[in-house]
Amino acid sequence: MYKQKGLTLISWIIVLLFLLFQGIIAMKIIPVYITDESVKTIFKELPDDAEARGLTANQLRILILKRLRMNSVYSLEADNIKIKRGRGDNIVTINYAPHGNLFGNLEFVARFHHEAKVPLH
Repeated sequence: MYKQKGLTLISWIIVLLFLLFQGIIAMKIIPVYITDESVKTIFKELPDDAEARGLTANQLRILILKRLRMNSVYSLEADNIKIKRGRGDNIVTINYAPHGNLFGNLEFVARFHHEAKVPLH
């Protein structure tokens, strides 16, 4: 008797459907993480930024929003940015939870939190 080699047609269809499902998920979720990398970079550079030092909370919020817009991040608003005055620094936090539709009634939610301490002087 001959031994079977390779996949049957049904097996190939199942493999292709699985890869298609993975591709759809990647196309919907990867842009969310690319956006978060931009936000993370902005917050990582804030403590060493001379332009951000000594700003009031409102001025700092406007500076962050301008940098987000320069990096094509339009989904975040001023309400997402919280600024508290600490001892000798401003503590800037951003919390956001982008969500989207995968297909049908299946949705995803990703939660992100970033924090930076910006010196006052």
